Amino acid sequence: MHVALKCFATLSRFTPPDAEAFAVAPGETAGGLAERLGIPMADLKLVFVNGEHVELTAQLKDGDRVGLFPAVGGG
Repeated sequence: MHVALKCFATLSRFTPPDAEAFAVAPGETAGGLAERLGIPMADLKLVFVNGEHVELTAQLKDGDRVGLFPAVGGG
């Protein structure tokens, strides 16, 4: 099974080369995916799957679009 993955802003350095078709195991969660990429949980603020905000416990499905976002500030 594969998902399209995008890591935004300061997390972009964790984007793997095969992000457009990143292999995930059946039952893998968004949090498990982030851990596998080496993203420190303290740096991960928001996860979106198919354009909707989800919890880290959300199970991924084949063809999902996953976006991982850090906390961002501005002014």
